[in-house]
Amino acid sequence: MPRIVCICLSHWPVTRLRRAGLAPERVPLAVAAEGSGGLRLVALDPEARALGLRVGEPLGRVRARIGVPLQVYPADPEADRDALLRLCRWASGYAPHVAPFGPGEAADGLYIDVAGASHLRGGEANLVADLAARLARSRVPAGIALADTPGAAFALARQGGPDPVVVPPGGASQALRALPVDALRLDPGTVAGLKRLGLRRIGELDALPRGPLARRFGAALLLRLDQALGRRPEPLAPLTEAAAYAAARGFLDPIGRQSDIVRTARDLMAETAPRLERDGLGACALRLGLHRVDGALRVIDLGLSRPERDPERVAALVALRLDRLGPALDAGFGFETVALAVTVTGPMPARQTDLGAAAPGDGIGFLADALAQRLGRALLRLEPRASHLPERADRDRVWVTGMGHGPSTDRGVGRPRAPLPPPAPERERGAGALLQRRRSTVMADPSGLAAEEEARTGASPWSDHLPPRPLVIFPRGEAALDVLSTVPEGPPRRFRWRARIHRVAHAEGPERIAAEWWRAPGADRDYYRIECEAGHRLWLYRDGPHAPDRPAAWYVHGLFA
Repeated sequence: MPRIVCICLSHWPVTRLRRAGLAPERVPLAVAAEGSGGLRLVALDPEARALGLRVGEPLGRVRARIGVPLQVYPADPEADRDALLRLCRWASGYAPHVAPFGPGEAADGLYIDVAGASHLRGGEANLVADLAARLARSRVPAGIALADTPGAAFALARQGGPDPVVVPPGGASQALRALPVDALRLDPGTVAGLKRLGLRRIGELDALPRGPLARRFGAALLLRLDQALGRRPEPLAPLTEAAAYAAARGFLDPIGRQSDIVRTARDLMAETAPRLERDGLGACALRLGLHRVDGALRVIDLGLSRPERDPERVAALVALRLDRLGPALDAGFGFETVALAVTVTGPMPARQTDLGAAAPGDGIGFLADALAQRLGRALLRLEPRASHLPERADRDRVWVTGMGHGPSTDRGVGRPRAPLPPPAPERERGAGALLQRRRSTVMADPSGLAAEEEARTGASPWSDHLPPRPLVIFPRGEAALDVLSTVPEGPPRRFRWRARIHRVAHAEGPERIAAEWWRAPGADRDYYRIECEAGHRLWLYRDGPHAPDRPAAWYVHGLFA
């Protein structure tokens, strides 16, 4: 669950001027901008508000009405925005996910998603208190609130008092009931219409039937209400550093067809590729931004298995992702701007290849990228490790995420469960059929160099001199009980496993695997490949040799196809 801190900066243009040393202290100060009928006030400091001035008043009427000097400065939205972005970068010290306000929130504040980061500051209350204290020391007046949603945090920060507000998880609905409807980030016309009907509090508004409200005020009212109460998601657009390798293209006539988007992505990559080649780099992750006419932004992240700068391949991956999205892309009235940024780079030195031939291993890499974009999920591969024990002989490694995180990073991703009855526990590990022979005793490959060497030379880092390994190997053996054997040192003839009796029709083995003496004392294992009368093919082992004074312990360690 997200936990959002909202910082509403009171009279931000005035604060920026005074912090920059451009305006005097303790003098009524206002910021004016061109509006209907001439200059109008857009920001006031507390001294100017104490004189009865209000935002939106014509400057000429104000000068004629008050009898004290008033310092008036021209509005500079670009300087205000730059100062806000600098404050956002400072706030990223509390949590990495920081987003500035948009136009619908007056562009005078920011959000911080502190979920998973508040414990670093001693809890949510301590984090908010520290944030408020540091802003106060820097002479930045602000309203601060923490809640489950950006809408709730904004309403509480804008309408709350001088002290920070921390709403416990799940308490946003109760905290918003008494607040005025102005806090819902609605346009002034909607707020005025609600007040004419006597609807002044959010709780009163939420208690009414939704149909009449939507017909009278439109869907935007219910959207803002639901976002504040957590009924609809409101993703934040985090502040990101400008990409070093990026390109964008605008269109007088907006585009919406998939072929036009793919063609534009190819052209943008072709524009970016020479800079990547000059620096000896390739793209490991890309972000395609599609800006709609109505201001909405669609972002598509692409992760690659290895550095790439070929425009045609990038275009093919974009086409696969758009095929998967289908109508969910929602082009609306079209995209007026398409931007492509390289978010993660990797070394890609020049390589000597035969004329007209593809580089070694490129086919496997492109297949991995294509599958990741088409399936929309991480693509895993197995890597060998230095261990004789089957459960330690390999590990899962993300080959390509497909979601813009770049290649080959260790992740705690489980393998699919075995489909064979009886139902298996969630902790089973399944591998692909093509990987069956690749469970062996070889050196680990934490950097992926073994896979690259295999692609270059065609030699596999996996040993082919071991007996067949099962398709599914459990993380640890599951006990087989009530084992009956014809010969004490031989395979079992009958046993109970997962609450069922299994009778053995055929058995092969044993294959002895010695314990790893350098880790911890342990017994040798004798593995058998057996086939039950019901048709199940299992991999069992006896933990240690048979002894007259100790019955042998048996375990099921895997399933064959």
